Amino acid sequence: MDAVILPGSTVTVSDQTSIYRGYKGIVQRLSGPRAAVLFEGGCWDKLVTLPLRSLKLS
Repeated sequence: MDAVILPGSTVTVSDQTSIYRGYKGIVQRLSGPRAAVLFEGGCWDKLVTLPLRSLKLS
């Protein structure tokens, strides 16, 4: 059984073709087969919508 990704979960991008591969972020919201993930890094924050299949729980 796959782990359930919910808002507030910390996830890592596992899609080999994504420019965000390896980035860790926090799920902000879910909409259908996609999740909005917040990446924070030093002086920048970025909210990116990614397919759930490209994420794994950290």
